[in-house]
Amino acid sequence: MLLGCLVAGGILLVASGALVLLVAHVLLPGLWLLIFGFVVVLGVVFERRRYKPILETSPGPGWVPTAERFVDEATGAVVVVHYNPRTGQRAYVRA
Repeated sequence: MLLGCLVAGGILLVASGALVLLVAHVLLPGLWLLIFGFVVVLGVVFERRRYKPILETSPGPGWVPTAERFVDEATGAVVVVHYNPRTGQRAYVRA
C-alpha cells in the first residue's frame, strides 16, 4: 500500500514537474527530469522484485550463520542470515 502510494506520488510529481518545464519551453531540463524521474521510480518498483531469494540449504563452505533471524512475510518461514566474511555477502536460508 505504502509502496504504491509512493510510486504514484513520484510519478505524479515527476510528470507534473517535467510538464511545467516542457510547456515553458525549457526542453533539456524538462526531458532530463522526465527520464531521470521515471528511472528512479522504476528502480523503486523493481528493487522489491529483485530482493535476494531464500535458499533451502547453506550456500556452501566459508559461509557462517549469524544470530540474525526473521520471519519471511510471504511464506511464514523462519529465515537465518548467513555471512561470508571473505566477501561480505549475505545469504538468506530457510531454517
